[in-house]
Amino acid sequence: MAALSSRFYTLVFALFMSCMMSLLMSGVITFINTGLADGFLWRWLHAFVVAWMVAFPLVSVIAPLAHWLTRKLVRSPLQ
Repeated sequence: MAALSSRFYTLVFALFMSCMMSLLMSGVITFINTGLADGFLWRWLHAFVVAWMVAFPLVSVIAPLAHWLTRKLVRSPLQ
């Protein structure tokens, strides 16, 4: 498997993180709001697509800030 250049790290991280979080959160919220009624999977899929379209750009912008804050709060093993 070919590895991407490290300059794509933030973008790839945002892709995976936004996809996983949108999938899980939209599923939970759809279940809370409608239960496992008929059409649940279609409602979940629709909610996921909408959530991911918002989450991906936001995570792309926010991820560097989150990494910076984490580095400030967590001591490096070399320190």
